[in-house]
Amino acid sequence: MSDPALRTMTEEEYLRTEELSPFKREYVWGFVYALHGDDTPTAWAGATSRHGLICGNIQAALHRPARTGNCRLYQSDMKVLISQFSGVRYYYPDLVLTCGPVADAATSLDSPCLIVEVLSPSTRDLDRREKLLAYTTLRSLQGYLLVDTAMRAARLYTRAGERWNEHYLEDTGTLALPCVDVSLSLDEIYGGVTF
Repeated sequence: MSDPALRTMTEEEYLRTEELSPFKREYVWGFVYALHGDDTPTAWAGATSRHGLICGNIQAALHRPARTGNCRLYQSDMKVLISQFSGVRYYYPDLVLTCGPVADAATSLDSPCLIVEVLSPSTRDLDRREKLLAYTTLRSLQGYLLVDTAMRAARLYTRAGERWNEHYLEDTGTLALPCVDVSLSLDEIYGGVTF
């Protein structure tokens, strides 16, 4: 039996079949990786309560500023397209904010301004390495926020011209998120979450 997580397909086939797929799949240079599903041994299970609370808290903090700033905020169902080194990737971040035009029927963005990933044990390394390198190639991206679920800690990468600055908080503090000019404290991020 072949592993469906390592099945290759063209970008066109991926986009055509993604809407009909019983589970979300990310696409990396021809390889398709299932995010969840009963028959996908390498796929990630559904999110924990802690993961959901954290995502909801961040979405709540960004929702009104995004709308006021003529931006759009999406939670977990909007793909981000990255064209890189004559190949493409499609990822499903936990939250993605864009301030550019988006068609009502769009299923992916190629010009996000802010991306948020809430770290799970199974995705931690992917989010901190591969996705960090891929996302920061996007010219539109101004911030990449990684939020821990094992402890009260967050890491924000912000663009400074051609460089990226890293801001790390643990236990307490506030991060200045780009694009919608929001100050987000760890208390807000972890509201209702117990450790």
